[in-house]
Amino acid sequence: MLHAHLYAAVDLGSNSFRLEIGQFAHHHFQRVEYLKETVRQGGGLDAERYLSEEAMQRGWDCLARFGERLKGFPVTHVRAVATQTLREARNREAFVRRGAELLGYPIEIIAGEEEARLIYRGVTSLLPASDERRLVIDIGGRSTELVLGRQQEAQQALSLRLGSVAWSQRYFPDGVLSRAAFSQAAVAARAVLDEALDSIHWGDWDIGYASSGTAAAIGDILAANGRADGSITRDGLEWLHDCLVRAKTTDQIRLAGLKEDRRAVIAGGVSIMQALFDLFQLTSLNVAQGALRQGVLHTLVEQDPLCTDLRTAAVLGLMQKFFVDAEQAQRVARVAHNLLEQLAPDTPLPEHEPLRCAALLHEIGQHIAHSNYHRHGAYILENTTAAGFTQPERAHLAQLVCGQRGKLRKLLPEMLADAQHVYPLLALRLAVLLCHARQAPEFGDLRLSVSGTDFTLQGSSNWAQTYPQSAYLLLEEQQAWQKTPWQLELRWGGGLDSTP
Repeated sequence: MLHAHLYAAVDLGSNSFRLEIGQFAHHHFQRVEYLKETVRQGGGLDAERYLSEEAMQRGWDCLARFGERLKGFPVTHVRAVATQTLREARNREAFVRRGAELLGYPIEIIAGEEEARLIYRGVTSLLPASDERRLVIDIGGRSTELVLGRQQEAQQALSLRLGSVAWSQRYFPDGVLSRAAFSQAAVAARAVLDEALDSIHWGDWDIGYASSGTAAAIGDILAANGRADGSITRDGLEWLHDCLVRAKTTDQIRLAGLKEDRRAVIAGGVSIMQALFDLFQLTSLNVAQGALRQGVLHTLVEQDPLCTDLRTAAVLGLMQKFFVDAEQAQRVARVAHNLLEQLAPDTPLPEHEPLRCAALLHEIGQHIAHSNYHRHGAYILENTTAAGFTQPERAHLAQLVCGQRGKLRKLLPEMLADAQHVYPLLALRLAVLLCHARQAPEFGDLRLSVSGTDFTLQGSSNWAQTYPQSAYLLLEEQQAWQKTPWQLELRWGGGLDSTP
């Protein structure tokens, strides 16, 4: 099917319309194409909240161009979302009806809280894995979103009715910039933002991020003028504020890094950003790369029947990326599953998932070097991003992969503290050992059992004689467990024996 592996997000913002096309592979999106048009639809709302004919036509013309680019995409692979301007517009149905025809796909007007959560998802999708508490701020054309969260989960999400387009129109009419106008704009912004203090308090986050147009514009200006690099600082904002006041009018602004499409709305955005810094006692914000459209792309993958299991997609992506021998990985996964079922036959299938993932990924470190490949694999898992896995889950997988061979004392103490962790660990170690010849092992009458903290692997003397290398490796494994609170006994021919 044409474009079967591509997904597209259309963001109908108050200032700009954007189209992002991406390919989902190796557990993340690779950008294929990005289109942006400055439509300024938010500036076309009159006092009665009706979109002007000119504003609607600008939007329709843009959507027609986007529609040509999207021709042939499956309807399940495209999501178009509209934000604050169309939430407010009384004639939104007329615009959306015609716009959907031109685009070729439905247009969804999303609620403010949904917009905030999608923004957070988009921002975190392009951040390194971390357990840090995050504050994400997005100043749009007519709304500002504030989100608190951890990892990929938004915990508090707010959408407030103030933005760079609305504030520029209201407090800097005709492009006139003055210190008094900035003061009025900041006071008004703090009055609206004060609502956020009911849900978000200073100290609720470890690090703050600013996303989308206003943040990117301020960040670009500060970087181009040597005031910051990849961040927005309080000192930088004060410097930018003074530069705008000295310019007196928007058409007189001369600042490196300021794009022409931001000139008319930069003052409104800066006044809101200053109010946020004051209200939340911020000293700096990191400029984020992700935004609403990346969040929308991830919802498409999650809803795709062919890609509903993000964990499986992430694991397969890592296997492909690091050239894992898929046959051996599947072989080890099957043997490990068999052994874990012998130890805990009543364990629900979902609880086998960490072991399955670790078995499939146990050789990813081979791509770096064969020597100590288990340690290399653990490092990769600890420092990569993988859709569907939280940071603690990846850390646990890393421990399993690291513990697949060698001494057990290198593992964290909790890995040997209880059966929930020890059973899968032993099953993986034995599976890797039994598959050492890179072919399916003959189990014969091998049986694994447990009593308290004592494991017993029992088989016939004929099995040990037929597979002397496997029996020798099992003897080494028995010795490795002797230095832990758990013990592994080998029984050949019905009796305890430490030699094959």
